Amino acid sequence: MLGIKDLPEAERPREKLLGQGSKNLSNTELLALVIGSGTSEASALMLAARVLSHIGGGVASLKEAFPEELMQIGGIGEATAARILAAAEFGARIASAAVMSRSRILCPEDVAGMFSAEFAGEKQEYLYTVLLNSKHEMIGKELIAKGGITSSPAAPQDVFRPAVRRGASGIILVHNHPSGDPSPSEDDCKATERIGKAGALIGIKLVDHIVVGGGGGFSSLKARGIINV
Repeated sequence: MLGIKDLPEAERPREKLLGQGSKNLSNTELLALVIGSGTSEASALMLAARVLSHIGGGVASLKEAFPEELMQIGGIGEATAARILAAAEFGARIASAAVMSRSRILCPEDVAGMFSAEFAGEKQEYLYTVLLNSKHEMIGKELIAKGGITSSPAAPQDVFRPAVRRGASGIILVHNHPSGDPSPSEDDCKATERIGKAGALIGIKLVDHIVVGGGGGFSSLKARGIINV
C-alpha cells in the first residue's frame, strides 16, 4: 500500500510545505502532516482523506468532532484523534486571535467575529468579558463563567473584577447559545440590566452584551434597547 515515502519527494506533504509554503497544501495534505507518517493500515494521506470524508461538512467540522467519532475510522487511535482535535482547536484560536489583533471595537460585528470561531461546536454556554479602555480599544478578555450569564458564578462582582484589576473603563459581555439561536432570553435581559446598574455604581460602563449563535448569527442587547449608554 502506498505510503508517504513512496511519493516523489517534492509531493510529500512535509517537503511540499517546506519548499512551497503551507498555502500550497490541500486540506488533506495539511491533515496528513498532523496525523503523522501513517500506520500499518494506510498512509497518512489516505487516513486524512478518510477523516475528512467521514466527518463531512469540510474542515470546520473537525472542531465539532468527538474523539470516539474519529476513532471509528480504521487507523485512528487515541493519540491520533487527540492530535487532530488539538490542531482543530489551535486553528480556531489562531483565527480568533487574528480578529482580536484589530484592537479597536467599533461595532457589534467586531465582537461577534472575534468569538464565532471560538464558540463553534460548543455544547455549553460560556460567558466572557471584553475589556476596553477609554478609546474603545480592547485590552483583554476574560472567561467569567461556564454556563452563561444566568449561572450562579456570573455575579456582578465576578463580571467586573477583571475590569477593575486591568483598569478598564468599559466592558462588553459575550456569551454563546449552543442551540444556535442568538435571540436573548428573558433571563439574559434581566441579568444584563442588573450588571449594567452595578457597573454604573463603580464607574465601569457596560457597553454592550453580544449573544453569539450558530452560523455567524448574533444579537446585540444594546441594539435591542436593553442597554442604554
